[in-house]
Amino acid sequence: MKTAKGPLPTLAEFRAVAHPEGLLDRRSGEHWAGRIYMRRISSRVTRHLVYAPVTPNQLTWLMMLTGILGGAALLIPGIWGAVLGALLIQVYLGLDCVDGELARWRKQTSTTGVYLDRVGHYLSEAALLTGFGLRATDVFQQVGSRAWLWAFLGTLAALGAILIKAETDLVDVARIRRGLTAVDDAASVPRAAGVAKARKLASTLNFHRLIGGVEASLFILAAGIADAVHGGLFFSRLAVVVLAAIALLQTVLHLLSIVLSSRLR
Repeated sequence: MKTAKGPLPTLAEFRAVAHPEGLLDRRSGEHWAGRIYMRRISSRVTRHLVYAPVTPNQLTWLMMLTGILGGAALLIPGIWGAVLGALLIQVYLGLDCVDGELARWRKQTSTTGVYLDRVGHYLSEAALLTGFGLRATDVFQQVGSRAWLWAFLGTLAALGAILIKAETDLVDVARIRRGLTAVDDAASVPRAAGVAKARKLASTLNFHRLIGGVEASLFILAAGIADAVHGGLFFSRLAVVVLAAIALLQTVLHLLSIVLSSRLR
């Protein structure tokens, strides 16, 4: 890809374009880690890529690969597998910021880019949770049918994470097929008062965030550290049970929240 080269934009100039007003305040679109630290880091990196022979979509493919490798890294026994997995998820998060920033600066945003970004999140979070289930199984050491219980629970957590994202994305699919516009944040509040209160409580506790890529990788790292101190895989297996339970509960609650809100109207 050829680009006309010139002086690099200053950090302030770059952020004015790459971080448009409201980007960091999006209720459902910006991760807390992006607001707190990753956008500060990513903008400094992306600024130096404005003339690089790389496209935003190529960076999205790299994001996807990094996220999947984060799940695969968990198969490495011991604490270093958990450490590597957490580090790769941080790189994945950084690339998730960089591809969009570069696209906005170059005015190369596209439907393909949005689609690849969503697929990348699906695959990466599923790979992480599936990899954690295999880690808890101690796949290279254990034999017998009971050992695979942990792999099953990890896969169950991964399925829940995918379904939750699909439930959200399918709202816009359903609306657009009816000729409506995409949903706004205000419509996400359930109409029933009881459900609205339950949703607010869940949002306050934020327990559902544990199955997200960044949060899950840190939770997995904490379990790996506890296992290294305690010995064995007790804490990793306990963590798999917790993640699977949260994924199943959140899948049902999220579906009810959508159906009982104004998003489908």
